[in-house]
Amino acid sequence: MRSNHVPIAVIGAGLGGLTAPRVLHVNGIEATVFEREASAAARTQGGMLDIHEENGQRALRAAGLHDEFREIIHEGGQALRLVGPDGTVHVCLEDDGQGGRPEVDRGDLRGLLLDSLPHGTIRWGAKVTGARGLGDGRHEVTFADGSTVTTDLLIGADGAWSRIRPLVSGARPAYTGISFVESELLDADTRHPRGAALVGGGFFVCLGEQKGFLGHREPDGSLHVYTAVKADEGWLDTIDFGEAPAAKEAVLAHFEGWDEGLRSLVADADGPLTPRRVHALPVGHRWDRVPGVTLLGDAAHLMSPFAGEGANLAMFDGAELARAVAAHPGDTEAALTAYEQALFLRGAASATESAASLDTMFGEDGLARTTAFFTAHATSS
Repeated sequence: MRSNHVPIAVIGAGLGGLTAPRVLHVNGIEATVFEREASAAARTQGGMLDIHEENGQRALRAAGLHDEFREIIHEGGQALRLVGPDGTVHVCLEDDGQGGRPEVDRGDLRGLLLDSLPHGTIRWGAKVTGARGLGDGRHEVTFADGSTVTTDLLIGADGAWSRIRPLVSGARPAYTGISFVESELLDADTRHPRGAALVGGGFFVCLGEQKGFLGHREPDGSLHVYTAVKADEGWLDTIDFGEAPAAKEAVLAHFEGWDEGLRSLVADADGPLTPRRVHALPVGHRWDRVPGVTLLGDAAHLMSPFAGEGANLAMFDGAELARAVAAHPGDTEAALTAYEQALFLRGAASATESAASLDTMFGEDGLARTTAFFTAHATSS
């Protein structure tokens, strides 16, 4: 076993966990990131993200990467289509290139951040098993291989089930009542023209009867789809996802009578279906100041994805934390106090919006209420 010390330890190499060390580096401060995955290519990084002008893009500007970000934007990705269970289009908004929320592939964005860090910043294959305080703001982190590291500033950027969160808070994510089944349709225009025609060129939403489909057209021409069902927490456990045909049949049983093009988003999916429960921390989650440790992103304010803020907030958290540390040289506690005061306010505001959006979309009149929301938004834009 080996033990070592790093001045700043970031746990987790998600978007927030990479933005923080990048902005620290821009300000002449080095940090070390510990990531449980074996390498940057260990798994695919999910679908599209809309990066908001007011937070995600501000973080990229602080990181000195906004110009590079503009080069990986998915042109046309801000288009939106909302349909009902019969396939009728209720809202159709085109991407005129003027919107403030351009779409980008999550993997491309993560790659941009990874490439911006000095060699050796990330220690791959470092799965955290625990962390404890040592006094005077110092902490020790233990890894699955038995090694440990001590640090003067411990940053938990390790997501929903954070191993660092218990150092500051006893809160745990709770099931929101919504379950996702993720699917992908490759080379959609050629191999899945019916689904491709429905989804269109950008973001796609179909709602009805407290369930629906959320999808994106990917830059490579594939469709990335989340089938959403308001269900008991144990519903996904009743489905054998190791048998794709049976899993498709079980999911589609909830969509009897829906348009066949919509059903094809599951029936014709390539590869396995992936189950995902949607969890959230309590709205307004906060903690008392604990010397030498803080959280960012989902570790701090996990919320449902229905406000589109998760990745944006994680990046903004990382940038703001780094800026606070740079603004208070030699005074970590002043930096963390300033950072957390703002963190709690923005986290509560976005979590409130996210919970309200969930209720709007998956309530009894979800289609009508969501149609009214997007129509009003388009009118005011």
